[in-house]
Amino acid sequence: MKKLLLATAATALVAGAASAEDVKIGILLGFTGPLESITPAMGTAGELAIKEVNDSGKFMGGSTVTAVRGDSTCVDAAAAQAAAERLVTADGVKAIMGADCSGVTGAVLQNVARPNGIGMISPSATSPALSTAEDDGLFFRTAPSDARQGEIMADILSEKGIKSVAVTYTNNDYGKGLADSFGAAFAAKGGSVTISAPHEDGKADYSAEVASLASAGGEMLVVAGYVDQGGKGVIQGALDTGAFSTFYLVDGMYGESLIEAIGADLNGSFGAVPGTDSDGAAKFQEMATAAGFDGTSAFAPESYDAAALIMLAMAAANSTNSKDWAGKVLDLANGPGEVIMPGELGKALDLIAAGQDIDYEGATAVELVGPGESAGNYREYEIKDGTISTVKFR
Repeated sequence: MKKLLLATAATALVAGAASAEDVKIGILLGFTGPLESITPAMGTAGELAIKEVNDSGKFMGGSTVTAVRGDSTCVDAAAAQAAAERLVTADGVKAIMGADCSGVTGAVLQNVARPNGIGMISPSATSPALSTAEDDGLFFRTAPSDARQGEIMADILSEKGIKSVAVTYTNNDYGKGLADSFGAAFAAKGGSVTISAPHEDGKADYSAEVASLASAGGEMLVVAGYVDQGGKGVIQGALDTGAFSTFYLVDGMYGESLIEAIGADLNGSFGAVPGTDSDGAAKFQEMATAAGFDGTSAFAPESYDAAALIMLAMAAANSTNSKDWAGKVLDLANGPGEVIMPGELGKALDLIAAGQDIDYEGATAVELVGPGESAGNYREYEIKDGTISTVKFR
């Protein structure tokens, strides 16, 4: 699969040295909205990879990379598209690390990225619908599809002996896709979903939704929502009324802000978030700590990997044109080749320049499959004594 040739790399070095430039990469995430408590770490992680490449001085003949942030809002497609248009037309970005939430990611892909020929690597858009979206070969993601997350959820609940659950999901592509995926996987294991009901974000009162969920019953409530929005509101409503006392928390519900908001009543709840116990994950966490942010925050490792893959693909293609570099992403992310970990992006650039194969594993043990998405590793966790404790990796 690898096609990096020594002669091509040598030519690339000459061409790159003659055309050093400042390459702009968009960081399009929901810095406001229902995931605003986790996106700062995501953005900083992507920018950490960019700093690493710049510090190496080895990118495309001395070119530098500048991150330009845009706010997707996570849920407002029109705002996300406007932000992406600005990144492309006004700021001149050559790639987008993002977007974050599935609905806005799909909107940006179809209405901005494809028309302008801009490549995207999302660290967190997980809707199964994105697997089959028309993308002209421009879209990738370092987070696994919710088709995989649904299976993980069913496995965890079944292993705990849970036979019936109620499900509430945020009323968008992400929530509906995940609820459907989980429902099918749980049924295949003999489980029963008593009700699968949407909720809208931004409401002050979720008593009606909680009443419907309580009426349907279930051993616990699965919450497929957002940590800073409706999912949190439904949990609080369920606790206030005694409808449910234990919750399964999907990836969008992972965050310290939920524990801070709910408190001790969350003890005993559990869930899973993309993650791995690889050597690369440990190295990334060390780097994040040194840089002053939480490397275990949801989708932060995936954000580092997304930005790193964009830059390495540009180097491999000796081009910042998305139609050129996008064709290198799968080659770099999968074996064979010398394994590349976080902190080794300068080494990777040297190998690419020498025409040697690399296998970028990064912070999340990257392995891209099918339509350019992560095969998927998950960290199962539980909440005990007000803290998030890792149970195991899957």
